[in-house]
Amino acid sequence: MPATITATELSARLQISPGLTLIDVRTPAEFAELHAVPARNLPLPDATPEALAALGHTDPSTPVYILCQSGKRAESCAGRLAAAGFAAPVVVTGGTEAWAAANLPVVRGATGIGIERQVRIGAGALVLSGVVLSVTVHPGFVWLSGFVGAGLIFAGLTGFCGMGLLLAKAPWNRR
Repeated sequence: MPATITATELSARLQISPGLTLIDVRTPAEFAELHAVPARNLPLPDATPEALAALGHTDPSTPVYILCQSGKRAESCAGRLAAAGFAAPVVVTGGTEAWAAANLPVVRGATGIGIERQVRIGAGALVLSGVVLSVTVHPGFVWLSGFVGAGLIFAGLTGFCGMGLLLAKAPWNRR
């Protein structure tokens, strides 16, 4: 389990040391919609030691603070960075939602449909399609609904959402 910090605790540290590295591992579209003022966007698939070095974080022994929407992607990133030799990846508990809820400075941009909502829309469309096709075309299409349901259960249990990762690579989520 990675080290954690609350949004208000991190804000206090940033007042003392404004040069701390804070990365937001959400998609560029999510980042553009709302992000913490000192955060820099480094989408989860791109969060590598090399990418951190390009952002100026070259010392793996110093903390790198990570946030996402609510915490799951940040935990995944922290695990990957720890495995790559980073001694101090720190997850901001509650993510951007907690940062905004604490009335800390944020940048609000154009609103779009976030990844979580896109997953719900996509999953719902696939389940409905499976049911309709199983009634009108062939009963075997019911397995499409079952597959999507199993994927949602897996995502809920593990925090890994394959559909979310695929949607994050969609052109409308890459700015």
